[in-house]
Amino acid sequence: MPNLAQELISYAERGQMLSAMQVSRFSPSEIRLAIQSLMAEDRDALAYALGDAGLALHPDSEDIVAITSLLAVMREDWPQAVDLLRQLMEMQGGQATVFTHAMLIRSLRCDLELAAAFDAAREGLARFPDHPELLKEYDALAATLGLGAVSITH
Repeated sequence: MPNLAQELISYAERGQMLSAMQVSRFSPSEIRLAIQSLMAEDRDALAYALGDAGLALHPDSEDIVAITSLLAVMREDWPQAVDLLRQLMEMQGGQATVFTHAMLIRSLRCDLELAAAFDAAREGLARFPDHPELLKEYDALAATLGLGAVSITH
């Protein structure tokens, strides 16, 4: 099977784009790998377009939701990042990583949803007590919200 990233680059160099039908030949994990490859080659616009296509084709794929949430963060599209990260957290359930929690908190903060970011930090710390990055976010949000020293029950 052809490498999706190379196929996209080839089409783009000819001023064309792959159709949804052509992209649908590839699995969510192949799409994710192609997006990572495109980003590594500084072909951000192609990666974003492929992410949008992947999300349209595979909206329930954890691979696609994870990579497109990172793309949204990189684009500083905070509302989309928040939506996708919340969806990812739902998909992962109790297996959500500290990184996913931290990205959700950061995205909420950047989207100026400070109370929601504070709640997300509390939830993250309930799962990952004493994690330095989550504690730092929690303390900064508590100070910003005027909550002062707040104790977290583990």
